[in-house]
Amino acid sequence: MLHFALRRAHNVHWQAVDVDRDARAVQKAQTPRIVWLTGLSGAGKSTIANLVEKRLHALGRHTYLLDGDNVRHGLNRDLGFTEADRVENIRRVAEVARLMLDAGLITLVSFISPFRAERDMARALVGPDEFVEVFVDTPLAVAEERDPKGLYKKARRGELKHFTGIDSPYEPPSPEQAADRIVAYLLRERAA
Repeated sequence: MLHFALRRAHNVHWQAVDVDRDARAVQKAQTPRIVWLTGLSGAGKSTIANLVEKRLHALGRHTYLLDGDNVRHGLNRDLGFTEADRVENIRRVAEVARLMLDAGLITLVSFISPFRAERDMARALVGPDEFVEVFVDTPLAVAEERDPKGLYKKARRGELKHFTGIDSPYEPPSPEQAADRIVAYLLRERAA
């Protein structure tokens, strides 16, 4: 029985708080960032993100790693792999990453995130110097050879639909975009 329809709230307002992002960052003695690792399944995103987090943790930095598979066990377990579900998957993760940035954390995000528009949306949620996109560029043949979860084999047999690199596209950033972003980031970091 439906007691009320699901509807968007129009009476929700942003609540002002006294402890802000800057205060949290000062307390942690670090500069919060979102480091967004993107690439094909099996490219090595999670492996790299895990190593980065371990090294930052050893240096006393406050971090959190949002991994695509792990998030789908909880927050995004209601989503499938249609294009619309994948867009929503990235939207939710981007919002969580933004909240963690606000908490003063260095947030590592390891998601295939195949569509430029969704990566751009995630970047637009925060300041341009707070979002670092890392493209883990692994050829499809290498990713298929690794296939740690057997997903490419399933996709090739037609048992797994909308699989990035097989029947769903991956839109890599251009080398020019990547170079521009890295140089801009490094120049900002040096000036700080």
